[in-house]
Amino acid sequence: MKASVYTQYGTPEVVHIQEVAKPTPGNNEIVVKVNATSMTAGDWRMRAGEPFAIKLYNGLRKPKRTILGHEFSGVVASVGQNVTRFKVGDPIFGGTGDRAGAHAQYVVVPEDGALVLKPENLPDADAAALPVGATTALFFLRKANIQQGQKVLIYGASGSVGTFAVQIAKYFGAEVTAVCSTANIALVQSLGADAVIDYTKEDFSKRAEKYDVVFDAVGKSNFSQGKKVLKPKGIYTTVAVDMTLLFQSLLVSLTGRYKLITGVSKPTTARLSFLTKLFDKQAIKVVIDRTYAFADIQKAHHHAQSGHKKGNIVVIP
Repeated sequence: MKASVYTQYGTPEVVHIQEVAKPTPGNNEIVVKVNATSMTAGDWRMRAGEPFAIKLYNGLRKPKRTILGHEFSGVVASVGQNVTRFKVGDPIFGGTGDRAGAHAQYVVVPEDGALVLKPENLPDADAAALPVGATTALFFLRKANIQQGQKVLIYGASGSVGTFAVQIAKYFGAEVTAVCSTANIALVQSLGADAVIDYTKEDFSKRAEKYDVVFDAVGKSNFSQGKKVLKPKGIYTTVAVDMTLLFQSLLVSLTGRYKLITGVSKPTTARLSFLTKLFDKQAIKVVIDRTYAFADIQKAHHHAQSGHKKGNIVVIP
């Protein structure tokens, strides 16, 4: 089979399409023929080895996991002898977990992984973009205990996590203020944002308006900025995570004035099932910026790393 392989950290040019052995399933595994996958921030960071903590996880000198791709949509091609949850021919989508590997024509995943059957009305391209961005948005909004009528500010509202966060927050009944660039105002408004702040013209942290929750969906703001627009007991949550933030969240909790939430979100079957229901209700839609053929995967890496993508990038093996 063909797969996108990299054996050293670096620019998108270290990635190449090459022939590799097709995976075979273990007793409790399934092999999926990949119809669509995505290019996430996690993928290009793994390829670049940035930040350095990634190398501690994936190999200091060279990557241990040489095929990227953390989400997919496809059809079950073969199953291990102990598998009961899925059968050959089932259309499914989900996440690969820590092993990655979806940037290939076939991927092997554990039967008990974050996997669900794909409804007929959910296109492969859309399904392939749900497991990471949408479950991350859902994870953090639930951690912030979003309530109907609350005022929520979403920083980075036009990215993968952000576009889902705007829609999910609206579904939960929040009043949403989205922060994005001029070029993306119409997009976030179409997703249901009640108000929009253009960060190229206005610093959100200098606003007089106060919010119950500030959600940084790209990890580019900081708590010092966020707390300036939080109501008393308000919550600042961010997709960014490091030891400094974890220590800061502990200190903030001791004061009792605000709450800082950080952490790592991983797709789960329960979250995917919930999001599938939202899609079926037309409560959320998937924003796809660009779709790339497998042969153009280097271009997909470049676009993802540019910082200018809207929503999600899909790759077709």
